[in-house]
Amino acid sequence: QVQLQESGPGLVKPSQTLSLTCTVSGGSITTNYYYWSWIRQPPGKGLEWMGTIAYSGNTYYSPSLKSRTSISRDTSKNQFTLQLSSVTPEDTAVYYCGRADNLKESRGLKGSWGQGTQVTVSS
Repeated sequence: QVQLQESGPGLVKPSQTLSLTCTVSGGSITTNYYYWSWIRQPPGKGLEWMGTIAYSGNTYYSPSLKSRTSISRDTSKNQFTLQLSSVTPEDTAVYYCGRADNLKESRGLKGSWGQGTQVTVSS
């Protein structure tokens, strides 16, 4: 059974770049045909899909975040990483990484997800 663990700083200053890593165990991130994603949930709001990196390495981003978001992977470590630039306090949220069977499921917030990590943007 796949397990996902998010890691990264819990506090980021405004205008900086938020960087989170998802470490995957119990399955390879290059295995056909899984899709690996980042979602987030700001306080008092719903879940938001941010972006996905496919088993092939192709990436897909939410249009509203595309200009600030980058997802990459390190296949030797079986990890994938989220970078969100120019953060503001509105980027404060619990961030989750996860795996889905296809892109539609990823965007629909379905699949298997980690426990999440709280990131606060504040000076």
